[in-house]
Amino acid sequence: KQNDEHEPVQGWWFNLRKMRAEYGLKSPAIYRVGPFESEAEANQALETLKKRSELWAEEEAAED
Repeated sequence: KQNDEHEPVQGWWFNLRKMRAEYGLKSPAIYRVGPFESEAEANQALETLKKRSELWAEEEAAED
């Protein structure tokens, strides 16, 4: 977790290039999504992103 604005956030990330979870800031930010609390959550990143996108689209449609 991030303790102050200068300390990087550790935790589990999903690497979009390698399509797998990894711990810590091993890959460039452009290839990472997260952080997640666990490796299992990171491995579900694509499903989580899809669900969130669907919810945002529904909310935007309801606002119109």
